[in-house]
Amino acid sequence: MNQTVSRAMLGALAIAMLAGCAASQQASQSADAAPYRAEIRRTQSGIPHIRAADWGSLGYGYGYAQAQDNLCSLADGFVTWRGERSEHFGADARPPNPSIFGQPRNLDSDFFSRLVDDQAAVDRYRAAQSPDLRSLIDGFAAGYDRYLADLDAGNFPGAHAACRGEPWVGQIEPDDIYRRLIAANLAGGSARFVEAIAAAHPPKAGAVSGGPDAVRGAPGVGSALDASVDQPPELVPSAQRVAGNALASNVRASDLRYPVGELPGIGSNALAFGAPITRDKRSILFGNPHWFWRGPDRFYQAQLTIPGRLDAAGVSFLGVPLIVLGFNENIAWTHTVSTARRFGLFELTLDPADPTRYRFDGATEPMTPVPLSVRVRRADGSIEPVARTLYRTRFGPVVDLSTLNAALGWNAQRAYALADPNADNVRSFENFFAWNQARSLDDFIGIQKRYAAIPWANTFAIGRGDPRAWFADIGVMPGVSDALADACTPPAGRALASRMPGVPFLDGSKSACAWTQRGTLPVDQMPSTARGDYVGNFNDSYWLTNANAPLSGYPRIAGATRYEQSLRTRYGHLLAARLQRESAGVTREAVESAVLEAKSMSEALYRQPLLDAVCTPGDAASALNDACDVLRNWNGTADIDARGANLWDELWQRLMRIPPERLFATRFDPSRPLTTPSGLNTSNPAVVQEIRQALGGAALSLRLNGFALDSRRGDLLYTTRDGARVPLFGGCDEAGYFAVVCAGRPLDAKGYPMDANGEGDSYLQVVTFTGNGPQGVEADTLLAPAESDDPASPHFGDATRLFSAKQWRRFPFADEAINAESSAAPFVVTGPR
Repeated sequence: MNQTVSRAMLGALAIAMLAGCAASQQASQSADAAPYRAEIRRTQSGIPHIRAADWGSLGYGYGYAQAQDNLCSLADGFVTWRGERSEHFGADARPPNPSIFGQPRNLDSDFFSRLVDDQAAVDRYRAAQSPDLRSLIDGFAAGYDRYLADLDAGNFPGAHAACRGEPWVGQIEPDDIYRRLIAANLAGGSARFVEAIAAAHPPKAGAVSGGPDAVRGAPGVGSALDASVDQPPELVPSAQRVAGNALASNVRASDLRYPVGELPGIGSNALAFGAPITRDKRSILFGNPHWFWRGPDRFYQAQLTIPGRLDAAGVSFLGVPLIVLGFNENIAWTHTVSTARRFGLFELTLDPADPTRYRFDGATEPMTPVPLSVRVRRADGSIEPVARTLYRTRFGPVVDLSTLNAALGWNAQRAYALADPNADNVRSFENFFAWNQARSLDDFIGIQKRYAAIPWANTFAIGRGDPRAWFADIGVMPGVSDALADACTPPAGRALASRMPGVPFLDGSKSACAWTQRGTLPVDQMPSTARGDYVGNFNDSYWLTNANAPLSGYPRIAGATRYEQSLRTRYGHLLAARLQRESAGVTREAVESAVLEAKSMSEALYRQPLLDAVCTPGDAASALNDACDVLRNWNGTADIDARGANLWDELWQRLMRIPPERLFATRFDPSRPLTTPSGLNTSNPAVVQEIRQALGGAALSLRLNGFALDSRRGDLLYTTRDGARVPLFGGCDEAGYFAVVCAGRPLDAKGYPMDANGEGDSYLQVVTFTGNGPQGVEADTLLAPAESDDPASPHFGDATRLFSAKQWRRFPFADEAINAESSAAPFVVTGPR
């Protein structure tokens, strides 16, 4: 009886499931056949709220909106990801704006892209995506093309004057979006080795100078192109000068960070407070990526809605058709750049008879040659092809590491290969796609563990009605245990440990050392925690995610423990403690005020000791008297009107040239990571003299560049919008500013303009949930660089001015709020599929 009923129920269920699948398939086919149709509503600062009935149409609207606001940056990005920069801009030029790839020479960038982001990679990535995500991507490309067609038809006079009509601004295909997604995965690994991969070539007996290029049909021209190849920048920060064991307790924070895009300070702040310690008993999330202000990797803010299926808001990288950091009505999340090592190196022992063969388990096997050709524009406008042959191994591409040490180039005995598991990470944007639709914090956590695909970032999240704050560095990491690293690191790897701390550098001649054959690190070996008090990260490792309960016990590749924390990390944890201590519970308002305070840890720790050491009161004869007066009268902030921050920052740069073991009175103590190092070593007269010289040099630098010692912060730190300066607040990461606004260039007569290589506070959000549904989302946001790259757009500087004034804006998430704030009638964009 029971079996009969069970079988009947199962049969009915199967019929219902088949009917549902058929109906879903018919609906999908119907949607695929119908024209694209999306509605775009714009609210303050030009934020687009895009609504559609299906995935393809949603992508269509989003592609249209991104192109309307950022056509020039997007088009420049597509040229880069296709490997076509040399054809349009010449071989030796460099991208106008920094990105996760830095600013390499165009020819090197093109060969790199042709190798790692080739058609085979695109095909693999596309095949691994769900039909819904493929539809979203197809629609995005079509929407971009529709905007370009409207622009070419004269619909937007005056828009995009910097690139309109240029031959490099053209229609795209979905494959261009896949190339963009693949490129985004590489920031933690391959992107740091653009020149090293592009320049790698086997040694040739009697080879003439001029590099690896050969021009078809034009002998000698290829050599001329590379006759003075620029040496690639160091693959690790210049601050990394420590010796000995890279994970010893005296390693400084700067030694364990890796730059993204070669800019110091690229990273983020994140804090999440669990409901038990908040005043309203609702969890609070603060997210603030320190990111690019210009170029194709800048953030773009939007809301994406398919009624009943998706309603997510936040930011994307340009060219990405979904939200990568933000919130929906159930969860909010943010990211910081992780210190986990996302790549590895293998030393190859070469066949003495052939430098393109290497030993593996007692036999030799060939590298795979990859002949590539790049079209190059000459000075006279003609186009000629340049050829290189690059090489792949079972581990990854061969890299030339001779910029780290001459012995690490490709010679007759040794070569080196880069293993980047994110080059084959086809799950990352499916992970984000699923997060956009997450229904609870448990759902969000389950998605992260199931995909384990985040390529190079820590994750923080809260959920509606959930008391916990979640942290995880769960993603794609090389599967290198400590035992494997200890057993398989050759002498060259041990020698390089101080320059590339934590990076697995293994013997490539043994299968026992080849983690690439066993896969990435398992989820249970990567750090995560869910807490009721707080979690935070400021670009140091997972160790002090909560300063009261340090995490440990994970493989070294996941990050270091018991090492010196950055000044910004120390500030961030002390800020978290202050927010919990100052009232009867953390509030959203208190968080929003505190995170925009333009204070630095260097000032808090060292200004008074410095004044006591070198600024004797009443010493009118001192050459430093004016500088001392400025520092003494300074309010200690880097707010726009603050007078003293400019002098302090120039001073701090010079103090950091003094070896820390000489400069500080108390060295780092791993048992007191938030309070050490501390004090200045003023008992040493030589150190006091060095401090005096540093202060004198700082004062001289300001004066020689035309600035008063007490110049306002906003007089030097600014961005230009609509022909006018917008003064800014904050400072660079190295000085321990929590509000990071960093020009990324030394002081000159222009001051610290953010208009070239600036990075720092980009998208900021503070999110909590007051109830169910869209009306229960309380999200306050800021987008410091603004939505548009086009000076002709009304949204080129409006959000930047809000940021300058520290004016948080409540994000209009529910329909009623969007309609109330929309500045015009909804714009409906349609087009054939």
